[in-house]
Amino acid sequence: MKVMTRQRNSKYCMVCGLDNPYGIRGAFYSMEDGRVMSPFKFHYNHQSYPGRVHGGMVTTVLDELGIRALWAYKGDESLFGVTTSLTTKYRRPAPYETELVSVGKVLSETSRFFIVEAKLYDPEGVLYADAELKYIKLAPEIISEGVEVHEQMPYLIEDGVKELPYDF
Repeated sequence: MKVMTRQRNSKYCMVCGLDNPYGIRGAFYSMEDGRVMSPFKFHYNHQSYPGRVHGGMVTTVLDELGIRALWAYKGDESLFGVTTSLTTKYRRPAPYETELVSVGKVLSETSRFFIVEAKLYDPEGVLYADAELKYIKLAPEIISEGVEVHEQMPYLIEDGVKELPYDF
């Protein structure tokens, strides 16, 4: 599927923060169909029981897809919001040090809210978890007093990715 743009990365976010030594450091791509996709790997320090990722980390990745799905859908990374509810269904244990792909899409949107479907797959299309998220749109200064978005989301890395090989 064709990549339209690569989205920005933050400094310290657990999912996309490039300066977070314990994070995933995921790359997120706005796709031609309005979805967001992110191929990534969990690491051993994200485990619960040996060989499997902690469910809270799985949900954290799915949660990150909320705002990023809106960015892909609208083509506008200046929009922000926070999760008001999230329901995760775990389908099977997620492995670490193995490539996985997270996918998010906007299901509906109003002037104040939007609902996102988020899923976690392996590259062959096996579903590990899925979630439905409800977000409220808020300005960054309401979310966190004194925040400067360009200071917190400074990384826009052009990596030359034009297409992702996933068909789900």
